[in-house]
Amino acid sequence: MKIYTSRFILFVLLIVLSSLYSSAQSLVVGSNQEDFYRRAQLLGITDSTISFMIRPLINGTWEVGENINSKTSARSKNDAEIRILPFSWQNQYTSHHAYGWNNGSMIPSKGYQGQISGGIHIKNNFFSLQLKPELVFAENATFEEFPEDHYPIIWKWYYDNYNHIDLPVRFGNSQYAKLNLGQSSLRFNHKNISVGLSTENLWWGPGIRNSLLMSNSAPGFLHLTLNTQKPIQTKIGSFEGQFIIGKLENSDFTPPDSAYLYRGTTIYAPKPNDNRSISGIVLTYQPKWINGLFLGYSRTSQNYSKNLSKLKDYFPFFSSFNSYKATQKTNTADQYTSLFFRWLFSEEHMEVYMEYGSNNQSKSFSEVLKDPNYGRAYIFGLRKLFPIRDGSSQLMTSFEITNLSQSSTDIVNNVEGWYVDRNVRQGYTNRGQMLGAGIGPGGNLQSVDVSWVKGPKSIGLQLERYAHNLDFYYYAYIPSGDWRRSWIDLSVAAHGNWDFKQFIFNASLNYIHSFNYGWYLLQTDPNVYLQRGRDADNVQFQLGVAYKF
Repeated sequence: MKIYTSRFILFVLLIVLSSLYSSAQSLVVGSNQEDFYRRAQLLGITDSTISFMIRPLINGTWEVGENINSKTSARSKNDAEIRILPFSWQNQYTSHHAYGWNNGSMIPSKGYQGQISGGIHIKNNFFSLQLKPELVFAENATFEEFPEDHYPIIWKWYYDNYNHIDLPVRFGNSQYAKLNLGQSSLRFNHKNISVGLSTENLWWGPGIRNSLLMSNSAPGFLHLTLNTQKPIQTKIGSFEGQFIIGKLENSDFTPPDSAYLYRGTTIYAPKPNDNRSISGIVLTYQPKWINGLFLGYSRTSQNYSKNLSKLKDYFPFFSSFNSYKATQKTNTADQYTSLFFRWLFSEEHMEVYMEYGSNNQSKSFSEVLKDPNYGRAYIFGLRKLFPIRDGSSQLMTSFEITNLSQSSTDIVNNVEGWYVDRNVRQGYTNRGQMLGAGIGPGGNLQSVDVSWVKGPKSIGLQLERYAHNLDFYYYAYIPSGDWRRSWIDLSVAAHGNWDFKQFIFNASLNYIHSFNYGWYLLQTDPNVYLQRGRDADNVQFQLGVAYKF
């Protein structure tokens, strides 16, 4: 407790010291203002050459929208400017079991959880320093994880999957507190290019609820970055890009009941505590001849650092597709590739987007073309604004589907779906949370949102259907012909964002009904096939406030 108290005091001192400087604001992945600028682009207010598919929007990129809701900060005589970043306090209470994603350094937990963040941004003609740490503290109350009264064989099959991914259901058995560097960075900037060291969250691709390769569902990781600050204009169109090399961390928490025995053998296989390295690249292109169309490509590769001996090991995304079946090597990298597009129709105030990805289980690129469903995942969505009355406010409708479940029985039976990995056994995670889509391996999500929006203000209703890890469901239950146990969440959430002077408020109230929670079916009558599952009702309340200095 003394350690947590001292860290909290240091954090508060950083916030107080930063308040001595002049005012400004910044954008981070997942912030309310970030989505505000994206909506503004649909209305033709912000620069239409920005793809919004490589985030965070940094320096010159996010400043495109400053004229909407910000005052320009003055520079000192040495041509440097100091900005204080918004101070934010996000609160969350979850009643029954851990739920949710896209919340960065916050963890899956039951009960109360809070996140405090704030800091400072210093910039001159060439260098920028952003210090924006995050303090997270969670009650982390006890809840039923994987039901203890599942059949022993189900427990074994459960661990066949979760021995190949670092995805704990609960982060330990006590209260949780951690101070992170959060959205911090040190950069050298020149014209359209920026190079530096960062712990910021990354988001690659056009999705809003999910992204296949990079999202803010996990805490940001330490990485070197080379990226564009603004689109690079050429005779054939504009380009954006980012290249990273980073270090991933383990959670150091175990899955449920790691001491469970099946036929006298412990089914939990401890994961190696080796360092993991990740590299990745993302590129976008806006053709000069097609207004509003953005095309994109991204690829990532992770491996244990001990397996990286040659320079090419740090740039494996330029090599051909690999396969465990083809190589049979124990040091095979865990790679993912995606193609995506976003088509912006400013006159119609609408956008359509899609991302298609492969987990590189195919033996060659030609086989991807022959059988595109093998090892695939995809996201599809659209958003449209309907002006109301004088056009100062709009009705916004959004729809997005994410499909990570596999259609190939070979992949399901060999536990080779998205984000799980037999070689890099932490899977595609950082600190126990997903780097990509927060719904996790084998998950599917359908989301519909209808909102009233006016500038940064919004009030809306969101409906979602979330199918948990269908790959595990097909692996464990379908071979025996039991189709009854799929774990499905239906949720309805009222949400809103509101600004008042220097304050920005956000709130949501989400009711989730889980059918067959934990894939568990109540066997009350052996003579009746269709029986009720162990359902659960869950309520999640979120309330946050940010103050712009």
